[in-house]
Amino acid sequence: MIDTTNGGLNTTEMYFFTVLEARSPRSKSCQDCFLELLKVMRTIDDRIVHELNTTVPTASFAGKIDASQTCKQLYESLMEAHTSRDRFIKNCIAQTSSVVKHLREEREKNLDDLTLLKQLRKEQTKLKWMQSELNVEEVVNDRSWKVFNERCRIHFKPPKNE
Repeated sequence: MIDTTNGGLNTTEMYFFTVLEARSPRSKSCQDCFLELLKVMRTIDDRIVHELNTTVPTASFAGKIDASQTCKQLYESLMEAHTSRDRFIKNCIAQTSSVVKHLREEREKNLDDLTLLKQLRKEQTKLKWMQSELNVEEVVNDRSWKVFNERCRIHFKPPKNE
């Protein structure tokens, strides 16, 4: 079962966890579904150009659609998505760090257990991979904000505190 108690998950995150749990009959940890969940959670960033092209009007159609409201809604959606993903990645890193810590402690007690050593190395690799996803997340977010700002800067000004 995915741990949804940490980090005060919002409605969007709970939806993603529910979808993933419904797809798999077996119980999953955060580590087992990490990539699949990130893929689902990054959908808004993957489709931002299309979303902006279909919702923010060009100059010739400017009077027919409220671009400021559309940009505001997209801004709020992006903020929620980025916050959710950041929280999810950090939650998974914390869970995996805890597993690595536990395996290290077990390894210190039993230095001859090769199976334990393999498991520790496997978990350490997962942890490094999850930590690298924070860098990927930064790139994805930067790209989305660049595209958003190019199309919405004249229609919507984000609050200064964010």
